[in-house]
Amino acid sequence: METFIILIFQLAVLLMSVVIHEFAHGWMALRLGDSTAKYQGRLTLNPIKHLDFWGSLIVPLAIFVFSGGQAIFGWAKPVPFNPYNLKDQKYGIAKVAAAGPAANLLIALIFGLILRFLPIQFLVSNGLIQILSLIVFLNILLAIFNLIPLPPLDGSKILFTFLPHSLENLKLFLEQYGTFILLFFIFFAFEWILPLIFFIYQFIVG
Repeated sequence: METFIILIFQLAVLLMSVVIHEFAHGWMALRLGDSTAKYQGRLTLNPIKHLDFWGSLIVPLAIFVFSGGQAIFGWAKPVPFNPYNLKDQKYGIAKVAAAGPAANLLIALIFGLILRFLPIQFLVSNGLIQILSLIVFLNILLAIFNLIPLPPLDGSKILFTFLPHSLENLKLFLEQYGTFILLFFIFFAFEWILPLIFFIYQFIVG
């Protein structure tokens, strides 16, 4: 029963975080002149509109089970946008891409500062330490992971915006093989980004 409660709690935090991430993409696109997400009903914080069967349910459950309840991760359906509608044709795509990770870092900062400055006795007595810690850590994880410059992650869109034309072959290579490289990274090199995540976590919460 306790394991089930932990699972539901972690799923709730994950869904909140990925929904805000996707909402931020749509919000930024709208600010830049594209209403695609709004017209498709995706400019909302309603999780039902953003749920992905695999990314929001199956994968998180599998990670939770195989990690013995020590980890959870997943994603929501990407919010659609039309880059040709953006007023900023030079940096618009990068701005839309960066909005998701930026929203996660903002969440981590807000809840991290609460964790840092509220009296420890209050946090313990109300059982808030574990809740706030998970929110902060998971949002930092989502932000850093999505900034990896490999398709289909947000980091690739930011990279391609600033990539000089002389490196067009690199862009084509990553577009063709980026997903396979990303899968390899997840299974064999994911721990490389953990020190950065823990550093940011410690920096925020103290």
